[in-house]
Amino acid sequence: MNNQNQPSQKIQNPAMQVPKTPQMNDRDFINDMLATEKYMTNSYAVALHEASHQHLHDDLLTIFNETQHAQRSLFEHMFKNGWYTFDAESEQKIQQSYQQHAGYSNQFPYGGVQ
Repeated sequence: MNNQNQPSQKIQNPAMQVPKTPQMNDRDFINDMLATEKYMTNSYAVALHEASHQHLHDDLLTIFNETQHAQRSLFEHMFKNGWYTFDAESEQKIQQSYQQHAGYSNQFPYGGVQ
């Protein structure tokens, strides 16, 4: 399937009507919450790598998981409402990327992942 010359497709649900006003609307609030949850998830991941005490690590892991679930829930809500989109990629580009990155496994220690 060759889609190189075709305009890119968007992967999304139907867009909801969002009023164009200076006040924040539901989409704006949820988008802000999603950005915050993404930032917190990344920050907790760093903290997990550096936690030297097991109980601290366990507590951070619990909080990380809760934050990650909140982030996913917000993302799913935005996608369902048509507020979060993706560009579809052609099969050819996906295959090229796969071939490019498949060769990297020979750089892994102990024979790589198959």
